[in-house]
Amino acid sequence: MAQLLCECMSPQEQRLHDKIDGKVDRFRATHERVFKILERFEGQKPQIDIERALYFTQSMKQTEGQPLVLRWAKALYHIAENITVYVQDDQLLLGRAGTDAGRYGILYPELDGDFLDIAVKELPNRPTSPATITPEDAKRVVEEIAPYWKGKTFHEALNAALPEDVHKLTYDDPQGLISRFIVNETASFRSSIQWVHDYEKILKRGFNDIKREAQEKLAALDPLSPKDNCEKKPFLEAVILVSEAIVLWAKRHAVLAREMAATETDPVRKAELIRMAENAERVPGEPARDFWEACQSQWFTQMFSRIEQKTGTTISNGRMDQYFYPYYEQDMASGKINEDKAIELLECMWVGMAEFIDMYISPTGGAFNEGYAHWEAVTVGGQTPDGRDATNALTHLILKSKREFPLHYPDLAARIHSCAPESYLWDVAETIKDGSGFPKLINDEEVVPLYVSKGATFAEAYDYAVSGCTEARMPNRDTYTSGGAYVNFAAAVEMVLRNGRMKKYGDKVLGLETGDPTKFTSWEQFWDAYVKQHLLFLRAAFIQQYTINNLRAKHFAQPMGSAMHDLCMKHCIDLHQPQIPEGINLGYFEYMGLGTVVDSLSAIKKLVFEDKKLTMQQIIDAIDANFEGYEDVEAMLRSAPCYGNNDPYADAIGHEIDKISVEFGGKYSKELGMHNDVRYVPFTSHVPFGKVVSATPNGRKQFTPLSDGSSASHGADVNGPTAILLSNYNTKNYGMRDRAARMLNIKFTPKCLEGESGTEKLVSFIRTFCDLKIWHVQFNVINRETLIAAKKDPAKYRNLIVRIAGYSAYFVDLSPDLQDDLIARTEHGDL
Repeated sequence: MAQLLCECMSPQEQRLHDKIDGKVDRFRATHERVFKILERFEGQKPQIDIERALYFTQSMKQTEGQPLVLRWAKALYHIAENITVYVQDDQLLLGRAGTDAGRYGILYPELDGDFLDIAVKELPNRPTSPATITPEDAKRVVEEIAPYWKGKTFHEALNAALPEDVHKLTYDDPQGLISRFIVNETASFRSSIQWVHDYEKILKRGFNDIKREAQEKLAALDPLSPKDNCEKKPFLEAVILVSEAIVLWAKRHAVLAREMAATETDPVRKAELIRMAENAERVPGEPARDFWEACQSQWFTQMFSRIEQKTGTTISNGRMDQYFYPYYEQDMASGKINEDKAIELLECMWVGMAEFIDMYISPTGGAFNEGYAHWEAVTVGGQTPDGRDATNALTHLILKSKREFPLHYPDLAARIHSCAPESYLWDVAETIKDGSGFPKLINDEEVVPLYVSKGATFAEAYDYAVSGCTEARMPNRDTYTSGGAYVNFAAAVEMVLRNGRMKKYGDKVLGLETGDPTKFTSWEQFWDAYVKQHLLFLRAAFIQQYTINNLRAKHFAQPMGSAMHDLCMKHCIDLHQPQIPEGINLGYFEYMGLGTVVDSLSAIKKLVFEDKKLTMQQIIDAIDANFEGYEDVEAMLRSAPCYGNNDPYADAIGHEIDKISVEFGGKYSKELGMHNDVRYVPFTSHVPFGKVVSATPNGRKQFTPLSDGSSASHGADVNGPTAILLSNYNTKNYGMRDRAARMLNIKFTPKCLEGESGTEKLVSFIRTFCDLKIWHVQFNVINRETLIAAKKDPAKYRNLIVRIAGYSAYFVDLSPDLQDDLIARTEHGDL
């Protein structure tokens, strides 16, 4: 029997110990179908399926010279016509983007073609998020797929277009294959940033009606108009073709399901296969009529969207409890389904999500997204377009499924607002207490006013869906798809201390030579030097984004995503075009290392210039030595006021830092034709970004992770979790609109939240989060001892799920650096 590591364990930890002891999962009897599917791929390394890449490339070779949106649609039709379709044992939903051999990933050579031949050889053995590929498939990638894309990728065009002074902060090699991790572009390893489709439109209308609309618009074009002929006509032809493609793909599944039904001897499974075939013969071409058809229509749509393009953080699922609810309510009232059947259908979708792995072939992309990162966000709760509470019976059913489903899929997000009912908050709190990191919370009281200030109507803002890690989308109003820069502001602190240089990169001048810091006689001089480095980085980020905005539309199109977008259809323009009339272009640049920077500047201001307990030379000597032999200096630096404690001294510095970024965005975003807002959402990239920054004046050791998101530096938050919320509040510039998401991680012990009193405390904490207008918060409820044991004995703890950066993953799939980062997060035993 497994030794209990702690007196009080979360439900997840208890299930894990039961599994170690050989006990049957207590939810298996009521979730038999999905457990059977899960057991076929549990612990499996993903396998790369090359069919999407192969057929996409074949088509693109044949259509050179044609409008890109039409080429993309033709490629999707070619894929739909030829890709292998599958009907999985035990599944109730049809539609995969690749092999049925368990967990799998697909390739996007339009993104990675210039180094794909190298990457496929390294995939099986790379340290983070490896994948298998057969020798035969690897050979086809090297010989048939990759060569066509050499010289054609967006990455190559961007690498060539960046000015030299921006390039040196972006890449560490002439080819742009190695990131400098200072001002890091993210647009080249995904076709689009996180996105949400209007799934309700497909459920109510179907793609055949979208095709009909496009045909009518095509017939109404002015035959003499150059614009109509050169821009609108190919767009509408692409919409028609892609609508036909997804229906064809669905019907091919129907044929296979009927063939399998004909030979099936089990009468129950035979009936299921026949019903599955009937579903695929109808949806997504026609409107869904019941809950099963609605689930199938949505699933076909999201899976074909994954085939269409690589969306950063995977395509999100939108407000599932809203658009599925009419079908659920109708079928429950008629007795067509019960709660168990509804959960079974949803969990067939969850398990399909778990099998599809959003692979990052780029080494930089892989470092950003450890542990097979996924953000197929399902949104629950929130408000209706007229501002009423939106929770319903399906909201609670999805939360129940999340507590009982044994995997970290889907990524679940709960919207919180000031009038959220107590029953909903209680259910959310109980789900958080389960310990697998779900749901993450997004705050309507912050998101809605910000979106209205940027041009949305209240109805549009109230109807937002969580998308990706911590972001939000208004499916028919958002129009910006380009990835933004990740900016390492801890490197700016180092460049002040090293006069424009970094220890990692030797004597190469990367920043501004702001002078010898030991000659600074006042805090104002040091602060001025920091601001100059900060602005240099922002300049590079905005030049990067300007270049990206001018290049991307020449390389990417998404006819299916555009077909589902009201404004794209109204104006006959692809969603990847930089300017869509009436659209709101919401972009971002990422602030990396907030806690690290604030605490470092606070220590210098306090100890060098105010209290004069240390000299600048002593600090530089200590960080040069990585604090070895300077432990007394390290201790003094750590004792300075720190972000995360509701300390006005440190938080005032954070407020000023945020103000620099917000003001810069407000001044220069117009030149980019977008809202380029400051965001604090690093995913797992605070780890690789930390690997280029030497020791910092907050006592952080060299090349270790930076603080993540808007969380405190590890061990710096000593005044409890409410103080973290207050520091987050204090450092925001609420009077300005050029700001976006802030990711906040908090770790509780299970003992802290034990019993009904623990749930009450957590609900109260969530209310405080809401009142303070904090954008996002997510929780790990786990004992530190469990994490340490899992690192020591990964085989036993294979199924341990932890919250990382807007997503949850298996702890054992993470790099040792990220495992240590999770262990080091402050553990709150009181609330």
